Amino acid sequence: MSNGEEAAGAQVADQPPMRKSEREDLQRLIRQREKVLKSAAKQRSAELLADFENQMGSMYSFDQDEVWANATEVAEREVAKAQDRIAAQCAKMGIPERFAPSLDVHWYSRGENAVKERRAELRKMAVTRIEAIESKAIVEIEKECLDLQTRVALAGLSSNAARQFVEGLPRIETLMPALSIAEMAGEAQPPIAEQLVSPNALRQRRFRERQAALRNATEALPPRSRNGEDEDAVE
Repeated sequence: MSNGEEAAGAQVADQPPMRKSEREDLQRLIRQREKVLKSAAKQRSAELLADFENQMGSMYSFDQDEVWANATEVAEREVAKAQDRIAAQCAKMGIPERFAPSLDVHWYSRGENAVKERRAELRKMAVTRIEAIESKAIVEIEKECLDLQTRVALAGLSSNAARQFVEGLPRIETLMPALSIAEMAGEAQPPIAEQLVSPNALRQRRFRERQAALRNATEALPPRSRNGEDEDAVE
């Protein structure tokens, strides 16, 4: 039972029970709220994906930021100097100007997002991440609505026995305890890894172990004479 449910039980313990009509109205309102919140979660997922698509499709001009503009200007000056040196060397080597190599500065307004394959990869990653976010949000919505419904139910209970029944419901942490590396390694009886094996495979494994134990026990017995007595028995 969650802390909210425990607090709710303590608050209503000394209060008169809530009327049936009030409980029904509240329960209906909580169910409607859960439905709307789940729809809102799906809508939010669509908005997140659309926003991600916009980010991938954004194009940036070199002169929309002062730092970018200064960096571009510096790069263009340095490339011009390098181009002059290349042209001079080509003239010495007898390479016609129209065939000479050249340098240039390019501003990539979309970066790696200009590549179709990269956009598809990023989009797939975004969809997977958004689905995980939505699933977590829906679980939180369901837990919160269940907590509210429990509080409404507690407010309508008139006996301590009924409240104790609700408070005694197991928590998810109890039903699904944390794993232990020691148990997984085989120190548990039987080991956790063995418990995860299918029942049929487990029975076959134990049968083979019993057969091996019987063979070992038979081989350990002392040899017997022809008349059925142990050879090393004292007459």
